[in-house]
Parts: sequence; C-alpha cells; structure tokens
Amino acid sequence: MTDFKHFCMWACPRNISTTMMYSFAQRNDTKVYDEPLYAHYLANTNAKEYHPGAAEILKHHENDGKKVIVEMLKNEEAPVQFYKQMTHHLLDLDRSFMKSVHHILLTRDPKEMLPSFAAVIENPVLEDTGYSHHNKLIDYFEGNSIPFTVIDSKKILLDPEGQLKKLCNRLGIEFQEAMLKWEKGPRKEDGVWAKYWYGNIHNSTGFMTYKEKEQSFPKHLIPLLEECTPFYERLKALAL
Repeated sequence: MTDFKHFCMWACPRNISTTMMYSFAQRNDTKVYDEPLYAHYLANTNAKEYHPGAAEILKHHENDGKKVIVEMLKNEEAPVQFYKQMTHHLLDLDRSFMKSVHHILLTRDPKEMLPSFAAVIENPVLEDTGYSHHNKLIDYFEGNSIPFTVIDSKKILLDPEGQLKKLCNRLGIEFQEAMLKWEKGPRKEDGVWAKYWYGNIHNSTGFMTYKEKEQSFPKHLIPLLEECTPFYERLKALAL
C-alpha cells in the first residue's frame, strides 16, 4: 500500500466503538486515534457540565476542532489512519474535509444503547444519542457523493470475522486475523476519559459474545426510544 487511507468511524455512545478501535489497532499498517473531537464538543456545549472528567479532557486534548481536522488530514504516521469519532462531536464544523475520508457509521439498537448510556449520563436527550446526527450525515454524504459504510454492532458481535472481512473489503484494505484478538488492559491511544467508560473493553481480549438484554426497558426512557427508533431503522436498513 503506497497511499495513505483515512477512515473516520462515527459512532453513537455506548456502542462497540472502542472495541472497533482496539481491533484496528492490531493491524500492522494502522494507527488509531480516540475521539479527537471530544474536547471540541465539550468546549462548545453545556455537555461539559455533566460529562465525567470534562475538565481533565479539556486540559489534555485539543479544544479547537478546526486544528484537529487539519492535523488529521496531513497525518502520515501509518498507511491506514483510523479515527474513532462520536457523531455529535462534529457540531458546526466545516464538513468539506469529509470528501477526503471514507466514513463508517457505527450504530446500535437504541433499545440496547439507551439504558447503558443513561447509566452514565442521566436523563439523555436525542442530541446526546447520535442517531439524528447519523441521519444528517447520510444526507450529506449522499448529496456530495462521499463514500460511507454503515455497520451495526449486533451483526459484528454475532460474526466478528465475517463482518470485519466485509468492512475491510468495502474500505479497500486486506482483512488481518490479528484484528480479532488483543491483550487485556488499556492502550496508549485511550483518551483520558477511559477510566469512566472503558472498563469492559480493558477486561476483554477480543469481541464479546452478543447477549440479549434481560432487564426490562426503563419506562422513563421510552419517549427517547420513540424519538430514536425511526433514525435507527434507516441506519439498520443500510448496514452491511
């Protein structure tokens, strides 16, 4: 591979986004980056008031999203650059850079995502979840002929190897067996927020087995679920 490939994976929260980052980190041609726009998002919204570790994130990570994007596009640290991103972190940034990147939209059924998210962020609203932002990105990508791929976390957990092979084929890179396993513990690429969110992935050595949630869906989240569902159904229909 002689050219540099930049991939942005835009995820909703409480997905397997960190698992996917750890998977791509095992490749011998890839450098991964953990939510480089997180500090930009906190610096420009009231999310800094309720996100755990916000002050530390703002201190240790670049707050200016424009600078982050410039650094992303000129980065040549490895043939493949994999950026784990959260969809809602984009805010009002100029999106013309997206024409130079292949985009992956990682989604998850809101019936499973919302209870997990609400365990960390109390009383989430639609803007926190990423579903509507994903749909706006699809509109933008389709309107500007920008390549993108939708993947669903449930499908990946049910068949990690099969789904990763499909994804790599779509991205124009070879699948590597190393993507399926990693050593237990944190990675140097983890953001400073890892201690709040990454407990499960740090205890893993590969993709976890998919399990249906046994708990009943929280009643107070039903209105939010109803808001998220139409957006998710569109994503689900487009998924690999």
